Amino acid sequence: MNTQRFVDFLSAMDGIVEHSASDETALFNQAESALTALIAHDDWLPTAYAQPNPEKYQQYLLYTDPQRRYSVQSFVWAPGQGTPIHNHTVWGLVGVLRGAEQCNEYPAPGSNAMRCTHEHRLERGHVDRVSPNIGDWHAVSNAFADQPSISIHVYGADIGRIERSVFDPVTQTVKPFVSGYSNETAWIAAR
Repeated sequence: MNTQRFVDFLSAMDGIVEHSASDETALFNQAESALTALIAHDDWLPTAYAQPNPEKYQQYLLYTDPQRRYSVQSFVWAPGQGTPIHNHTVWGLVGVLRGAEQCNEYPAPGSNAMRCTHEHRLERGHVDRVSPNIGDWHAVSNAFADQPSISIHVYGADIGRIERSVFDPVTQTVKPFVSGYSNETAWIAAR
């Protein structure tokens, strides 16, 4: 296992958030390049952070920046698993390491019924962006019915500990939630 790839990615992210935090476009462009380079190789993620659970998708915390400027997670989707419609409230990147994901995008909740405005499939090696500035509401699911998929997420906060929202399409209401993590401690706690 080549854990140095992930350590190098974290070093790159430290510099990116240090120098580009006030320019979301520059931050996205640089962070997307770093994430694309990381997910181009599938030899660094420990098995413990790549395990699906048949009951619920897993959100494993890999790292949280000590200053809470960003965090990194592996999302592991068993066949048929997905998220409800939700937002993030911060910038984020989703890069597919294994398998593929289906993403359905939604406008921010308003006076009209919330309907999917765009859907796309993320293949292995592809990266997607989210933020309140470019589109923050989506639902994500495993694109395969017969195998797990794994994506690496990078967010501009400790995403599992901040209050966000889910949208209930049946009641057309927004509810607060805090996602938490599937593991108790980060894979890499300090460097």
